[in-house]
Amino acid sequence: MAETISDVGEHPMIRRLTAGLAAHPQVVLGPGDDGAVLRFKGDVVVSTDTMVEDVHFKRAWSSAHDIGRKAVASAVADLEAMGARPVGIVIALNVSATETTQWIDGLQQGVLCECERAGCALVGGDLSRSQQAVITGTVLGDLEGRAPVRRAGALPGQSIAYCGNLGMAEAGLAVLRRGFSSPAAVVRAHRFPDPPYRQGIVAAEAGATAMIDISDGLVADLRHVAQASGVRLELDTARFSANEHQQRVAAALGGIDPAQFILAGGDDHALVATFAADRVPDGWQVIGEVSEGEACVLVDGAEWAPTGGWDHFSDSR
Repeated sequence: MAETISDVGEHPMIRRLTAGLAAHPQVVLGPGDDGAVLRFKGDVVVSTDTMVEDVHFKRAWSSAHDIGRKAVASAVADLEAMGARPVGIVIALNVSATETTQWIDGLQQGVLCECERAGCALVGGDLSRSQQAVITGTVLGDLEGRAPVRRAGALPGQSIAYCGNLGMAEAGLAVLRRGFSSPAAVVRAHRFPDPPYRQGIVAAEAGATAMIDISDGLVADLRHVAQASGVRLELDTARFSANEHQQRVAAALGGIDPAQFILAGGDDHALVATFAADRVPDGWQVIGEVSEGEACVLVDGAEWAPTGGWDHFSDSR
């Protein structure tokens, strides 16, 4: 019979999860006390992200390792969008008393794997009892003397560019909802995102004036930038196209427009920013321009018909 967390107990489980964590140059004091101590060079950016079982992940689709990676990636991407360097993350985990220690160990290994990729350290957290799994990651980052890149800052005449994946996780979700597990690339993108780590700093140092990570959908998230900046954002679909995996999924779903995945799909955590036209960094793809006018997002010169994007309190999805 599988060992459960109730067999082990709360505090022994915490000691098990925090034993032997890797050192980080900016972590002065890690787990073991009432709080961790981190050393920063500049202003501190903090962000938090919560994942709820059967809302943000399903065990039938994702392993514990996948879920741990996703918890870190989704939290760190917000710091990347501010132009900060992630330093430390704390994870609050709520699970049932019958949760297996094998599942929790797998989750922790996913967390540590993604922390290494993101360049930050797991420095503590909390463990509590609940009916379903809930994972909250709170991440702290260092601006290292740079000003934060906010959503308010896009200026007419600038270019809109992105770095990372767009619409891959949405295509994977569409596949999984229909009981399939291929193409593997899109399914993997849904199980755990692949944010463009360290590109937030690249963008900030290149002079990005506004930036956001794409968690709810390209059009939906760019609306936040348009409204915060008081400008019109015009996307040109001729400048980006669905890849072969997205095209295969779209064809299998009855020939829908694969651009829907890119325009409405979230959870990839790509970065989108605005730059002076001659300052777009290498590795970033221009997909539109900023113009004067009512704060909105236009796709090929018109309002995009589907509302798209994720809304936790909408009944549309």
